[in-house]
Amino acid sequence: MAGERVNVQVGDRTLSVSNLTKVLYPETGFTKGDVIEYYVRVAPVMLDHIGDRGITFRRFPNGVDGQSFFEKRCPSHRPDWVEAVDGPGDRGGAIGYCQLSEVAALAWAANLAALELHAPMARSDDIESPTMTVFDLDPGPGTAMRECAEVGLWIRDVLAGIGLSSVPKTSGSKGLQVYVPLNTPTTHEASSAFALAVAQVLEKSNPDRIVTTQAKDARKGKVLIDWSQNSRHKTTIAPYSLRARPAPTVSTPVTWDEVAGAADGAPLSFEATDVLARIDEQGDLFASALTDQQVLPGT
Repeated sequence: MAGERVNVQVGDRTLSVSNLTKVLYPETGFTKGDVIEYYVRVAPVMLDHIGDRGITFRRFPNGVDGQSFFEKRCPSHRPDWVEAVDGPGDRGGAIGYCQLSEVAALAWAANLAALELHAPMARSDDIESPTMTVFDLDPGPGTAMRECAEVGLWIRDVLAGIGLSSVPKTSGSKGLQVYVPLNTPTTHEASSAFALAVAQVLEKSNPDRIVTTQAKDARKGKVLIDWSQNSRHKTTIAPYSLRARPAPTVSTPVTWDEVAGAADGAPLSFEATDVLARIDEQGDLFASALTDQQVLPGT
């Protein structure tokens, strides 16, 4: 029975799904059917952020405890209403990524056990122009969300000092991310250079707390400010994407007050059901990433 395939109606589409009772998060019993339901319910806000971008899937056919693989190229067996569009590509050239522009497309990806959805900084119709800059805060050994939150507040304050607003979200894993909405013409090179400059200013002021290089032996007791996520060829976990953790945690937009609380030791991690409740209560806390227009210094 677990492998039974059934047809379900998602919006105007009829979608064939299977293995709905298969447990993909063994620690909590969260099933493939639960994953599909989450993505259908979060779609009204999530699609605003990913529906115009080429998406990379991270698929877990046997759940979070099994093997996974990244899938950049949109599979040939996709429905004819899932479009393949330009995305970051790789150094070998262009790749046709899946564009998940409607609720049924999100459900289809979830049925592939694409638990994680990773998005580029640029839209598919202008892949050379990032719409935002990201600071990806990754805790090194001996650090955790508390330290990431503290660094996130420092980044916020530096940005505010030069007239830029920012919006935070959890990575859904161990870290925190700070985004600078742009929505004005710029380049990946300019965005990366700006993120590096801000990161290095903070590293110079706090060398015992912050590192800007990827070298593992330099990260103990420090938070990595990964500015390289702004590269043309990189993707970052999308807002509202599930993560492959023991529980179905989500990359969740948060408030700066919540980040300040985390810097004081409060937890800052949310599971799928929490996120749906937050959206009902607070709306889309990441909405400003779509509308705020800002210009990077020197561009």
